[in-house]
Amino acid sequence: MNETEKYLFDIQGYLIVEDALTADEVRALNRLVDAQNLPDPGLESSKGRFNHFLDWGEAFCTLLDHPILMPYLKALLGDGFRLDHYYGIYLRKGAGPLNLHGGSTPYDPPEYYHFRDGRMYNGLVVVGWNLSDTGPEHGGFCCIPGSHKANNPLPQAIRQQHYQAPGVITPVVKAGSLVIFTEALTHGTTPWWGDHERRSLLYKYSPGQQSWGATYAQPPTAVELTLRQKLLFEKPYFNARPSLFAERE
Repeated sequence: MNETEKYLFDIQGYLIVEDALTADEVRALNRLVDAQNLPDPGLESSKGRFNHFLDWGEAFCTLLDHPILMPYLKALLGDGFRLDHYYGIYLRKGAGPLNLHGGSTPYDPPEYYHFRDGRMYNGLVVVGWNLSDTGPEHGGFCCIPGSHKANNPLPQAIRQQHYQAPGVITPVVKAGSLVIFTEALTHGTTPWWGDHERRSLLYKYSPGQQSWGATYAQPPTAVELTLRQKLLFEKPYFNARPSLFAERE
């Protein structure tokens, strides 16, 4: 994570990493999704989700600790972070928006952003792998940049206007690119206007000592994980947590 990226994440609360996957890798992942014959997602964005996709093939597990991703997570979460939970999104044209949520005020203990002694400290961090293009033309992820540092709660007027409100943006995130953001950022989704299906894979990581939910992500049973991938499924604890980077340093 270079100095420009650190600066942008600190002031924005999110970062886009272009071309993290090749076009061939995106096609391969989409074929694996196609093979599941998922039901029609309907028009409610909250229902256009699928779970347990790590069992669908090694390609999904590779994303857990993808070499392009890991340096970003180390800068944002330190060593010893864990996979908190994950799910996929698939939406068809006409699907409704997901309301704005998050924000640093009121304070939410598992979803925080702090800066101390020259480094960032985050609670829950989201990594969205785009398998199709999103942006103002199509819809998708939207947010209020800088809201992870907001000192006032989100005004009702902005909440009601949602993606049309002042300060809310819908960044362009192409297929194969990553959007990484802190859950302390006020974010949501626009309606889906695209003629193509929206497809994103969301992996959510927490510091090693905490869990967002009462249950923990379970490793796949149909794919053999690497040692480092297995460590990502460790239960939350702090003392003497194994390094995720020891084999690479």
